[in-house]
Amino acid sequence: MWKEFKEFALKGNIMDLAVGVIIGGAFQSIVKSLVDDIIMPTIAIFTGKVDFSELSITIGQSSIRYGSFITAIINFLIIAISIFLLVKYLNKLNKRLERITEEEIKKLEKKGKIKKRKKNEPVEEPTTKVCPYCYTEINIKATRCPHCTSELEEK
Repeated sequence: MWKEFKEFALKGNIMDLAVGVIIGGAFQSIVKSLVDDIIMPTIAIFTGKVDFSELSITIGQSSIRYGSFITAIINFLIIAISIFLLVKYLNKLNKRLERITEEEIKKLEKKGKIKKRKKNEPVEEPTTKVCPYCYTEINIKATRCPHCTSELEEK
């Protein structure tokens, strides 16, 4: 069971997810500051109410804080729009890379950005491989991964 957990925890996707959650938390605090310190005071200029999050309706003993809810909605919309624009840009970039033409490749070659392999040029043998357990790059002759210590299958 420990080995399965170790394989799960050390996979690249889990580490990427962890980094994403941490960056998302930091981004959320930036958006919260933007809304609380810039957007809501700007709205307060037009509404005359300085602390928008304090707006509430009291019914009996209960208080419905709709101002705080509106602030949370604005936070969500800013984060959602930012993520949407990022994903849209990345999708556009991926589509652009998929349909790169021969003419564009020739232009890049002339500028020295890429080097096209000649037909008679020998293909270099790989010197590294990727560990199937922790996805780190290791020597091709390795029989055990130096990072996660897993035994590797011989091909």
